[in-house]
Amino acid sequence: MMKTITFLIFLNLYVLSAWANVDAYNYNFSLNQLRPLLPGNQLAEDVQILRQENGYTLGLTYIKQLRYKFAVILQAQDGQIVDMFARLPSYFLHDIFHQSLINRFGKQDDYIKKENSALYIWNDKNGLEHSYNGSCTITCYPDFYYVKKRNYPEDLTPLMETLNGVLDV
Repeated sequence: MMKTITFLIFLNLYVLSAWANVDAYNYNFSLNQLRPLLPGNQLAEDVQILRQENGYTLGLTYIKQLRYKFAVILQAQDGQIVDMFARLPSYFLHDIFHQSLINRFGKQDDYIKKENSALYIWNDKNGLEHSYNGSCTITCYPDFYYVKKRNYPEDLTPLMETLNGVLDV
């Protein structure tokens, strides 16, 4: 009788723990998925060209996965990416995405908080500036991830300035 009760308790705990596993939507997202889109890389052929003038190209591509799809806007000079802007899905978890940036680049170099929104900036050893913005209401979620060269072309308007007001970033 005691063995039967012990077995039932063990079985109940095993079944409940199997059902209790909840994964975040971005649990399998990796920053490596954005690596081909970082400044310094060549603009891929599958990028949809939105505008092209004076050697500069504005393009659009998507990061796709089973659980998410989001747009990445790229700006290139003579085929080489100079900045990229990703509007991250709001169901991504801020804590997971922010921690992945900390794991990759260390503690942020700059931090600006305004009301329920925070901007984190990293300057990496490859001459790139990484900007990440997250907001909080009931939960926290990422707004965008932006990367540009620190030696940005003077005759080109950065994507962040171009998109400011259009996307309310």
